[in-house]
Amino acid sequence: MSKPFIRNHQYNLIKRQASIIQYALKTTADLNVMEVAKYSALSKVLDAISHTTDSQDQMLRKMTDLETAEEFQQYINALEPLLLEFPQVTKKQLTKLFSKNKKLKLPDLASIDFQFLTYLGWLDISKNKLFIVYELDNELMGIEGNFTITNKKDICSLCKGFSKVVFVSAISKTKPKNASPDYYKSYGNYMCMNSEECNQNITDVSNLESFIRNVRG
Repeated sequence: MSKPFIRNHQYNLIKRQASIIQYALKTTADLNVMEVAKYSALSKVLDAISHTTDSQDQMLRKMTDLETAEEFQQYINALEPLLLEFPQVTKKQLTKLFSKNKKLKLPDLASIDFQFLTYLGWLDISKNKLFIVYELDNELMGIEGNFTITNKKDICSLCKGFSKVVFVSAISKTKPKNASPDYYKSYGNYMCMNSEECNQNITDVSNLESFIRNVRG
């Protein structure tokens, strides 16, 4: 059996592209249109998941051979054991990542399924704080930002889903040379209020990683 090689956001992408193929099968009888839909869907998946072995590549390509709803569901289910788990972080690790926050409110780690996690995120409503933990360049990083409740639905900058969002603003940890003592630069984005929902929808980590790099400097 193949070793885990699919990250959560890539798994979400596969599901989305498989559903596009499934929809095309239901709505068109034109073989050319069908082949274009299959080729486009598979290309997006293969572009997103590089450096695969021959067996892993063949497994991904099977999505273009599926026809029935049952086959699509079986295919998606068969991929679950191949997901790379998010690092099993501990309360001690989180406390160290956010050491300056002396009264850090931690999430219930026991209730989190790390297999379906791209990033760990949670809110501290009492302090209007949002926390994000993500593994970037093989290092576990923590980002803390202030959030403002918008009371509306909008496009999340991370998952691109239309959901209830908060506006998150985080201050960059770097300063230019000869900057004044009160200098600061912040980066802000709309993000899902519910990080679990965001993790179910995210198919690309470029915006998430860009946000973290900007804040970390």
